[in-house]
Amino acid sequence: MKWLGAHVSAAGGVQNAPDNAHKIGAKGFALFTKNQRQWNAKPLTTEQIDGFHAAMERHGYQPHQVLPHDSYLINLGHPEEEPRQKSLNAFIDELERCHQLGLDRLNFHPGSHLKKISEAQCLDYIAESLNYALEKTQGVSAVIENTAGQGSNMGFRFEHLAHIIDKVEDKSRVGVCIDTCHAFAAGYDLRTEAAYQQTMNAFDEIVGFNYLQGMHLNDCKSEFESRVDRHQSIGKGNIGLEGFRQLMNDSRIDEIPMVLETINSDIWNQEIEQLYAMVLSAA
Repeated sequence: MKWLGAHVSAAGGVQNAPDNAHKIGAKGFALFTKNQRQWNAKPLTTEQIDGFHAAMERHGYQPHQVLPHDSYLINLGHPEEEPRQKSLNAFIDELERCHQLGLDRLNFHPGSHLKKISEAQCLDYIAESLNYALEKTQGVSAVIENTAGQGSNMGFRFEHLAHIIDKVEDKSRVGVCIDTCHAFAAGYDLRTEAAYQQTMNAFDEIVGFNYLQGMHLNDCKSEFESRVDRHQSIGKGNIGLEGFRQLMNDSRIDEIPMVLETINSDIWNQEIEQLYAMVLSAA
């Protein structure tokens, strides 16, 4: 089963996110548990936590169908100790918020070297940060998202993800989220059956499907291997429909949240139906 959904709004409180997911026919979803562009946030209230649990139960969502995303400000690979520690504290808070909501994973962008340290040092800092954060928390896995490689962002090569995982001590609490737009912009082709299989086989060899705990389904406005992160609606960008058809019929990718972050939220319900129809047409 493919658990398709979208990154839905949690405006008014996290308890509203499951309702917003249900309205678009989602079988899985993503959310921010706090404002993604601010460092600090008020603690979750008992009312919000209980309301979230009730909404999850009301719509039949399980924790492993949800892929919360951390703040965009966090940089676990920051070259300077003080900002890296600030990011680490914020990341621990995000893990704790997920635990309060009964969720079992947290998606994050790995980090950026800011052209001040080597790529290898940045990756080591990210792994070091993860080891500390996982030791201080419980029950929630850290899910590393691949990036487009824009600017000084790390994580645009599968080898980067493997490097981090290799240095994480508790491998039962680390995973990966593949963003299709990011992968394409970073140089992993998905446009044809042959290209798709080559990319996914490389992922399996370098990282391993056993670590795949989520996906972001986005077409790509930017050119192949441009390292420019520009999302587009499904079938309207440079990946095209065939890549998503391959993905929807890939038996290696099941029972994980697969989340739309495409540019027009008004058609998310249509995109979900469109993607599910690809499975039906191939059956």
